[in-house]
Amino acid sequence: MISAVILTLNEERNIVECIRTLRTWCSDIVVFDSFSTDRTVELARGEGARIFQRKFDNYAAQRNAALQTVEYPGEWVLMVDADERWEKTLGGEIIAAISAPENADCSMFHFQRKDIFMGRWLKHNIGSGTWTGRLLRVGQVTISRDINEEYHCSGRKVYLPGERFLHYPFSNGVSWWFARHNRYSDMEAIRLMEERSHAVCWHDLIWGDRIQQRKNLKQLLYRVPGRPLWMFFMLYICKLGFLDGAAGFHYSLLRSIYEYMIDLKILERNREKDGKKL
Repeated sequence: MISAVILTLNEERNIVECIRTLRTWCSDIVVFDSFSTDRTVELARGEGARIFQRKFDNYAAQRNAALQTVEYPGEWVLMVDADERWEKTLGGEIIAAISAPENADCSMFHFQRKDIFMGRWLKHNIGSGTWTGRLLRVGQVTISRDINEEYHCSGRKVYLPGERFLHYPFSNGVSWWFARHNRYSDMEAIRLMEERSHAVCWHDLIWGDRIQQRKNLKQLLYRVPGRPLWMFFMLYICKLGFLDGAAGFHYSLLRSIYEYMIDLKILERNREKDGKKL
């Protein structure tokens, strides 16, 4: 049996559709809430979800708490965000995968996503080729890094091709996206200042698995001067974001703005260490 865990904070716009989509194939749904002040909990309870609440500190701690403090009827937990849709076809693929004898030693399944913006799949954006670990065997997975989390498992990883889950990053509006990424950039700036003190692991960059390669490529790219401009160039030109029309242009620009926010906050923190203002 699979349980779906949805992390929430003021997700009344998304929570009902998220739960109802999961209900088409998943019977146990847990909402792990960060003390929402809107109707998220009320709506989730009305859809039959089990509700647990914990004060938010960071994403890794929240996900670890959801794995360790909640009792599940089965051995598999699917980590879901409220702005995602895991549809019935994908659910069928998941059930088949965990039932396959060759996956008996698997601890974690990775998936790809479709980012939807302005009614269109951003087929050429930064997330289109990214794999993310979401289906976890209870007791065999831990999560680190407070943002853009890293999943560590004791068993084998499986990358599940086929159907992708849907992601609606702007479902709460553009203002909400900016507010959320303002918080993200605070956490990312702190984390990157620590990580820049570590050398890039060239072995993992070249010969590691997909997650290790992405981690070290990110460390390498965060050392490149003028990175926000390069981000736009890479997304819009190199990854053919222009083929996604106006949505591709706006998204590429938004991602470069986000990277600029991170760099500017790192600069601010470094100047504060020297007793200077930005």
